[in-house]
Amino acid sequence: MLVALFTSLVGCNKSSNSGNSSRATGWQINNKDGGFQYNTNFKEQETAPGLVFVEGGTFTMGKVQDDVMHDWNNSPNQQHVQSFYMDETEVTNIMYLEYLDWIKRVYPPEKPGFKAIYNGAVPDTLVWRNRLGLSEMMVENYLRHPAFKDYPVVGVSWMQAVEFANWRSDRVAEMGLQNEGYLEKDSHITHTIEDSNFNIDTYVNAPTKVFAGNDSITIPNKRRSKIEKDSTHIYATRETGAIALKYRLPTEAEWEYAALGLTELRSYNVYRGRKKYPWDGQYSRSGDRKVRGDQLANFKQGKGDYGGISGWSDDGADITNEVMSYEPNNFGIYDMAGNVAEWVADVYRPVVDDEFSDFGYYRGNVYTKNAIGDDGSVKVIGVDDIEFETLSNGKVIAKGLPGQISQVPVDENETYLRTNFSESNNINFRDGDERSSRFFDDFEDGDSENEDVTRKMYNSPLHKASADSKSYDKSNTKTSLINDEVRVYKGGSWKDREYWLDPAQRRYYPEDMATDYIGFRCAMSRVGSKSLSKKKRKN
Repeated sequence: MLVALFTSLVGCNKSSNSGNSSRATGWQINNKDGGFQYNTNFKEQETAPGLVFVEGGTFTMGKVQDDVMHDWNNSPNQQHVQSFYMDETEVTNIMYLEYLDWIKRVYPPEKPGFKAIYNGAVPDTLVWRNRLGLSEMMVENYLRHPAFKDYPVVGVSWMQAVEFANWRSDRVAEMGLQNEGYLEKDSHITHTIEDSNFNIDTYVNAPTKVFAGNDSITIPNKRRSKIEKDSTHIYATRETGAIALKYRLPTEAEWEYAALGLTELRSYNVYRGRKKYPWDGQYSRSGDRKVRGDQLANFKQGKGDYGGISGWSDDGADITNEVMSYEPNNFGIYDMAGNVAEWVADVYRPVVDDEFSDFGYYRGNVYTKNAIGDDGSVKVIGVDDIEFETLSNGKVIAKGLPGQISQVPVDENETYLRTNFSESNNINFRDGDERSSRFFDDFEDGDSENEDVTRKMYNSPLHKASADSKSYDKSNTKTSLINDEVRVYKGGSWKDREYWLDPAQRRYYPEDMATDYIGFRCAMSRVGSKSLSKKKRKN
């Protein structure tokens, strides 16, 4: 029996070693003496902090209920969404305050040139003001007081939400590389200053330029011995599986799919396109015996009724509410209806072009590439290279921070004779460009990336702000607010009637402006298998 057991163990060991032999050449992968190195033991994408897994699938995007607003902007269409991860809750005040604290430590606003970086990230607390309401308590306390720490952050524009997601991506990836031994422990505290910090893209493309080239951080002592043996594998690469994927805003299709929570349908065509809320049923109150009559979301129930009569009839909040105050949907995601509406990644258009794309639908792609410096290497932004932009509301923001790689639009080198894309900015593809508009007859090799093209098609106002003055479009002939700088937001809020709780509803708002009822949550793409379980289901 012992001989048989030993033989089986040796056999298993041989089979496992054979897994590191190339099926292409027969050479050994991950040989200690060098050669091709690859993480052949990678099992599963680790769920990043704050996220839950959402298994992708096909669903009916859009609304089939009554369109009482007569928007006609959410007609039903079938879409397929790939598996992804979604924040379990909306981004809260304490999560955002951690971001502000990092910016304040790394880019002190009292230093010349850094004030706009911090001010550009701070939420607009004045969104709480009401000319005929008592609201200064929220203006002064909502963002920072510990009583509101687990309430969803508001007063954040779409652009600020994107920058938060980028910052969060870098911090989580930095922590992961520390844990894997690729970065010095606690580098995010001891070595992070204005001209020395971590960025995912910089680490992947130019690891010697991360932390301003300080290799005592990027090559910890326990990895220095590897330099002598093989200097090509001292940094983490995509092949190692150690570099985390990025946080981002969810697309409109992803958000709507996640909100519906269609995970327990056994009859394929019973509820497709017919579900009204993130929960089961056609009512906003619970039918469960133990909590029958309790509201399932935080919303405005009627004129002057933001919470209900105090007591059992109340929904527990008059403004926003603490996250996780209501039951999650079938994906385990909280507050996909009510509390705050949420930014999504898409540029708004009245029609979802399902005729062109029914897979991972998203409008807003602007393709860029790394800028190359005079020395032939990627151009990393320095402290003296920060560029600032004045938004339409007069707010000044930084276009890139030190340590990041400068980006430029893709050009003919990437688009020549391609069939899947032909230009850098694809926001106006099949809608908003000259070929799609009533000005098609005047088309003469025009620049479809020019925002004036969209403004001609949708006749939207044009406001401009500079450091010296602000100008308003005072024309009375404008017929639309749609342009290339308006983004979709989804879900009802504490300030909305029940009608807007339907996940299919869609509205839009300027990307550089904020309100007291729009927040956001982050998402992350999934790599590898579609399902967490690789076992095949029985049909």
